[in-house]
Parts: sequence; C-alpha cells; structure tokens
Amino acid sequence: MPHQVKPDLEQKARHYHAKSESCQERQESFVTTSSVPIQRLYSPLDLPDFDHLRDLNFPGEYPFTRGVHYTGHRGKLWTMRMFAGFGCAEETNARYKYLLQHGETGLSVAFDFPTLNGYDSSDPEARGEFGKCGVAISSLADMEILFDGIPIDEITTSMTINGPAAVIWAMYLANAQKRGIPLEKLGGTIQNDILKEYIAQNAFIFPPTPSMKLIVDTFEFGMKKVPRWNTISISGYHIREAGATAAQELAFTLADGLAYVQAGIDRGLKVDDFAPRLSFFFNCHNDFFEEIAKFRAARRIWAREMKKRYHASERSQWLRFHTQTAGCSLTAQQPENNIVRTTIQALAAVLGNTQSLHTNSMDEALALPSEKAVTIALRTQQIIAQESGVANTIDPLGGSYFIEALTNQTEKAAYEYFARIDALGGVIPAIEAGFFHREIADSAYRYQQEIDSHKRTIVGVNDYVVDEPITIPILQMDKEGEKRQMQRLSRIRRERDNELLSAKLEALRKAATKGTENLMPYLMEAVSAYGTLGEVCGVLRKVYGEYRLPALV
Repeated sequence: MPHQVKPDLEQKARHYHAKSESCQERQESFVTTSSVPIQRLYSPLDLPDFDHLRDLNFPGEYPFTRGVHYTGHRGKLWTMRMFAGFGCAEETNARYKYLLQHGETGLSVAFDFPTLNGYDSSDPEARGEFGKCGVAISSLADMEILFDGIPIDEITTSMTINGPAAVIWAMYLANAQKRGIPLEKLGGTIQNDILKEYIAQNAFIFPPTPSMKLIVDTFEFGMKKVPRWNTISISGYHIREAGATAAQELAFTLADGLAYVQAGIDRGLKVDDFAPRLSFFFNCHNDFFEEIAKFRAARRIWAREMKKRYHASERSQWLRFHTQTAGCSLTAQQPENNIVRTTIQALAAVLGNTQSLHTNSMDEALALPSEKAVTIALRTQQIIAQESGVANTIDPLGGSYFIEALTNQTEKAAYEYFARIDALGGVIPAIEAGFFHREIADSAYRYQQEIDSHKRTIVGVNDYVVDEPITIPILQMDKEGEKRQMQRLSRIRRERDNELLSAKLEALRKAATKGTENLMPYLMEAVSAYGTLGEVCGVLRKVYGEYRLPALV
C-alpha cells in the first residue's frame, strides 16, 4: 500500500521546519556534485506516494531497486577487477599475474590509443602513442602473450574496446581455441559500446549504421557460441568523465542500452535470447548518496522499460553493472588524497550493489599506476569487503527517506531526458544534432565555474593547498617494449601464410559488402591467419568508410 502520512507527523514536520529556519547554517545552500539542491532534512513527507512493493520491493524482486540477486553480497562478493594495461603484451601480462597473486578476481584490459582506433603499432597514425594509455595489441601473437599462463577458462576477462571490439574479441576467442579451450567455457565482457563513443570518448572508426551491425553480430554470435560472455558493456563511465551529471550519465546510458535492444530485435533476435548478456558500466563520483541513488534508479528504470517496451522475461530485466571510481575526480596535487576519494567512491558502489568494481590508483592523474599504487587500490576493495561490515546485509540504506527521495528525483530527471531524446528522433539523430555534446559541455562548464569561483571545494586544488614536491613512485615503462613490438609485427608478417590471409581478408570484404551475413566467423578466420588489427580494420574501413562528428554550432 502507498505510504500514508499521518496528520500529526505533518504538524510535527511543520513545527521542526519553522524552528530550524531561525538556526544559522554554515553555508547558504547545499547541492550534490551534480548541483542538485539538497534539503535540510528528509522525512516521510518527501515520499507522499511511496509504495514499498511497487517502488522498492525486496532484493531479487521486480523492479530490482534493491538489487537483482536475493542474497546480494552475502551470496557473492563483487568481482575485484583492476583495469590494467601498458606498453607491450609482456609488461601487461606480468602486471596481470601480479594482480592475481594479490587477490584480484577478474582481469580488465586497457588498450593503447592506436589499438582503440584500429591501427597497428607500426602505423604512422600510431607514432608517439605506443603503450601510453594501455597495452598495444596488433595481432593474435600479442593476444597470445598477453594471456600466457593465465587460466582464461577459470577467470573472467573484461576488455575496454569499442570501435574495433569485434576484431579484438575475435583475437581473444581465437587464442582460446588455439589453447584448446572451448568457447562456451569463456566468461567476460567486451565494452563494444559505440554510441557512447559518439557521445563522449570519440574513439570510433565506422559510421553508426555499420557499427551497430557489428555490435548485433557480436550479440548473435555470442548467444550461439559464447553463452557466458557479456557481448556489450553499455557505458556511462566515459559520459561522466566528459563532464556529465549523475542524471545525464544515467539517462544517456540507459537510452543507449534501449537503442541496442531495439537493434537486436530489428535483426530478428528474440529479446530474451540476448538481453540477459547485456551489462552496464557506471562511474562512481564523490557525492556518496547521489551515486547510490543513481545505481538504484538505474536498476528500476531498466526493469520497468524492459518489461513495458519489450515484455522481456525477469532475467532480461536485470541491470547488472561494473563500476569504476571516478578518474576525473583524481588530482595531481597531493595525490595521496586520491586514496580517500577512491575509498568513498568504492564504498558507494558497494552500497549501490555493484557486481564488479575497479578502484583507481592514487597516481593516475600523473601516470599509469605503479605497483604500490595499484596494490593500495586493490587493498581498498578488500578492506571494504572483509573489514567494514557493509557487505553483511543487503541494501542497508533501503528505506532511507533521503535515499528514496533522491532515487525518485534521479529517476524523474532521467525520464525527462528520455522525452527530449525521443523528441529528436532517438539516440543516433540526437548524436547527429549535437544534443549530448551540448548537454555535457554545459554541465562540465558549470562544474568548473563552481571550482574556479570557490563555490565548490576540491581539497588540495583550490583550498588546503600546499607547495611541496610529489614523492610517490611513478611507473617507468620498459624502453625496449616498443622495439620488441615492432620486431614481432615484422616477424608475423614475414612468417605467416600471406596467401591464406589474403583469401580470408577478401572473404571478409565480400561479406561486409554484401551486408547480410554475421561477420564474426570471417573475423575469426582472418585473425587466426594472423591478420593484424590494422589490416582487418582496413578492409572494413574501405567498405564502411570512416565517421567524422558533425560540426556543432
């Protein structure tokens, strides 16, 4: 039944507010990180139409506000999946083994910028960018080294790759096959979220229509051949990093997700055949309660929309998500303070019932993380899991007047954005109209203005500032790594069966040109013949062309 507010409670609340109005507060107004106003106090009066079963219910029950599993983190702790990658495959393989030895429970691959854009390390476009923001993967040989000695049939692997996601995934699957590992035993995630690239990160290659085709190809191939794999991780993380508010991150991410579902249905796929393998990826910023409310609203909106729009089964209504703490919140000044920021954000993610978590390292505003920094970041998760007690009960903040009111408010803001996106004709027309870019730019500008005018305090940046040298250790990459990479590429091109490869690339070209076949089998054959990332993407570039964002006015 809806919550009924008793008359005496209303009278008591009016009395409280009248008395508290005369009390002095330490600042004129209070807002969240997203500049949402926060009231002095929350009570049942802020939830006049609240219905426990309709809006909240129990964990594992529709609309899953309190979590998609009955036992939450009492049944299984979140996967501790530290995002890592730098230099060549040998260096990153060593880091993965280090992390696994120190208690990481899942791998997460960061790729360098040339790889993200579908170029080989030897391409002129890659000059100066080798291994700087992730590992360089140019061929199946690199993938073999990257996972050498790692039991990929026993742990899950997440790969943050978008434009060339289908090609990189094909390399991962081909490596497993070479090792005699059946594809159905593999578990993991490819990000594969191209709409987010057009909106925020800009690491795209092809235009929207063929890019969406490649994504649906992975949906179809995955549900038939790699059933334990999440073939997309619909990402709000990069949207938030670009400057979006919590409500914008939520709305834009879920709008993208619904667009992917519709694309699968338009292909002729049954929603319940592929929707259970959709996953999400959210940012967790500094505002503790705003982030928890965002996660709760995300689950509720997704469940309701999947049920209402697509009549999807309960399993397809689950919003399962990975969380990464906010890289944009880290400061180069007083980098040790980032340990505290990351801890607050990680705690919010856990209380928001995340399924998987990456904690940023204290030195990431300066360089790729050192072993010491990444160990502290991993230990942060382990302390939360084993010492804090927050994982001992499910959704301990559920029913809080503030949390439930903020969840409702965040959900309402998301639906207002859905209406604006629909009015523009959907996600892709909204991208082409520059809608998302303008909204994010306005939010980012507002936030920076608040910092510059000292309306918002960033400790160590615009207050509590000290003038002292940075003393933490900074990662130094192997200077010979790029040389090894180039030598390996030369050897691969020299020793492979180039006649066979030419036939495989031509078959891929014909299938892509025809436009009706699933390209994953052709990609698997091309990379298994040691076609490089640049060569395979080059074939698709010739067929599909390359995308350029429209100029905004």
